[in-house]
Amino acid sequence: MYNIIQLNEKDLPELQQIAKELGLTKISDLKKDKLVYRILDEQAVVEAGKKAAANAEREGQPRKRSRISVKKDSDKVYTATKDKAQKLDTKPADAATQTDESTPEDAANVAPAQPAEAQATEEKPKAKRGRKPGSKNKSTLEKERLMAEKAEKEAAATEEKAPEATESIDTPAESFASQANDDFIPIEDLPSEKMELPSELLGKFGSMKIENQPAQQANAQTQQQMQQPNKSNNRQNNRQNNNYNNRQQRYGNNNNNRQQQNGRPQNNNNNQGYYNNNNQGQNPNNYQQNRPQNNQPVQAAPNALPAPVQEPAKPVEKAYDFDDILRGTGVLEIMPDGYGFLRSSDYNYLSSPDDIYVSQSQIKLFGLKTGDVVDGTIRPPKEGEKYFPLVKVSKINGLNPELVRDRVPFDHLTPLFPDEKFRLCKGYGDNLSARVVDLFSPIGKGQRALIVAQPKTGKTILMKDIANAIAENHPEVYMIMLLIDERPEEVTDMARSVKAEVIASTFDEPAERHVKIAGIVLEKAKRMVECGHDVVIFLDSITRLARAYNTVSPASGKVLSGGVDANALHKPKRFFGAARNIEGGGSLTIIATALIDTGSKMDEVIFEEFKGTGNMELQLDRNLSNKRIFPAVNINASSTRRDDLLLDKPTLDRMWVLRNYLSDMNPVEAMTDLKQKLERTKNNEEFLMSMNS
Repeated sequence: MYNIIQLNEKDLPELQQIAKELGLTKISDLKKDKLVYRILDEQAVVEAGKKAAANAEREGQPRKRSRISVKKDSDKVYTATKDKAQKLDTKPADAATQTDESTPEDAANVAPAQPAEAQATEEKPKAKRGRKPGSKNKSTLEKERLMAEKAEKEAAATEEKAPEATESIDTPAESFASQANDDFIPIEDLPSEKMELPSELLGKFGSMKIENQPAQQANAQTQQQMQQPNKSNNRQNNRQNNNYNNRQQRYGNNNNNRQQQNGRPQNNNNNQGYYNNNNQGQNPNNYQQNRPQNNQPVQAAPNALPAPVQEPAKPVEKAYDFDDILRGTGVLEIMPDGYGFLRSSDYNYLSSPDDIYVSQSQIKLFGLKTGDVVDGTIRPPKEGEKYFPLVKVSKINGLNPELVRDRVPFDHLTPLFPDEKFRLCKGYGDNLSARVVDLFSPIGKGQRALIVAQPKTGKTILMKDIANAIAENHPEVYMIMLLIDERPEEVTDMARSVKAEVIASTFDEPAERHVKIAGIVLEKAKRMVECGHDVVIFLDSITRLARAYNTVSPASGKVLSGGVDANALHKPKRFFGAARNIEGGGSLTIIATALIDTGSKMDEVIFEEFKGTGNMELQLDRNLSNKRIFPAVNINASSTRRDDLLLDKPTLDRMWVLRNYLSDMNPVEAMTDLKQKLERTKNNEEFLMSMNS
């Protein structure tokens, strides 16, 4: 039989030869490690079959039954194996050790051992029956006493050398005979090898010893109660022990010699127990040291891995609960994968660290769309998370989630002409620009207004005055100031002077950023209109937005004059065309500026595309701005379609008269005359009443 260490030292061809001898098949493709374990498994199977056959033959032989003769006045003598006894008065410590170390097999062998001792005790008087006491001379008695003392010393020396050999599991003569028949030789009997088990196996067998300890202690107590040999047979038993130990040593030496001659392998699986017992036999105290008794702690083997030192548990501080404390708001942007993020207006609705994660299930549950303004409870990100997740949805576009879920999409809403005018004047202290626009180009809810201006005509200042007038007189209206391709200083001034949400992308940003910001602002406005809100978007300028769309659009092969792609203006026209008055509530008003006379053919083409799409047009004149006449509005060229829906009949009649009066004047004369008359009156109503005089 081979053990794992011997197999690992061999080469692969040798291992394959051994496997063929054992009858293994399909071994040509196996690696060395797998082949070693295959050989060990096959050896274990063969050895188990041999042992089972030997046990079956041993059980078939009848055993002789006899009574155990016990004398009441005799001392208790312990017998652990067949033909062996020890004195309690001479070796009390050894007897206690052997009692603890006895195994269940020893208890099974007590019954056949004691009848043999009883027979030996009965045969001795028969041999001496005809002899008279005192017939021996003194020399003979002295020789017998010396021989008895010598036998006792030899028995004690033998017990110190190998106390465990007589207490192992298979110590009876029958076990050694069966092992001899099976050609089984323990690996410890090889005199030329000193083998050490790995630390992993030592730890494993140490744990097995600890588990088997309660059963061994129970068996030892049972044996102490069952075994009561006679004290008078101590000398004879000692001699028999000496003979038995000598035979055992000779048997081990013969096995070692035979092992060296034949070179027969050993079974590592069956020799692990012998290995532990043989190591313990070298020192009588090792077994008691390695085996815990009562409440003594277990001592680890020298080669075992050191046990990890368990540190005292530190008190864990309870994390602060942020539930229902942190709240977040943002505009939803749904990604192609189905989940979304709430973008912050502080970063112009672009990706930022303040983004809030919205799961796909929440989007489906509440029917959310890109552009929805979601307000809800959030929590801090856990380990491995990057964003603050949305825990609970409280409001969607300022309404309860139950009302928003069944809303009608923006494209299916019914558009109408604007029928409700934005009041730009409160009646006192009004801005002159707002009064002019309120008279000649009234703005209604849902208006699609286009401010046509040349460079440096004051269009940005005019938009600012209109925005502040609407914010002051209509606080229910949500206003967004969208600045595309503008100067950074104008963005800062607009954010500080206008009571509106300012979203900007300056001229130093790429065209993709312009397009993305404009798209998310438009989607936000549509979602708010779907919920019944009035929204006003100030776009400066739609010409720059169209240029950005023309830059990012893929080439279609159809190019208009000025380098404009035929399909590039479709999306900016959709943006401008989204303005409408909704039947049943809600409106989207877009007031955009268009550049003309910039010297660019592209700007002229873009203006021509948007010229007929608006329903209100306000033109600014460069000649007025050059003469520092503000607002530089060309009154004759500015008007609103279907202004009869916005103005009452008296005001409409007076405006017809005023336009007829100013039509014969050029833009400079008309604006100069109108400005003088407006400055003399408190408000527009007073100005119209003064026209009769």
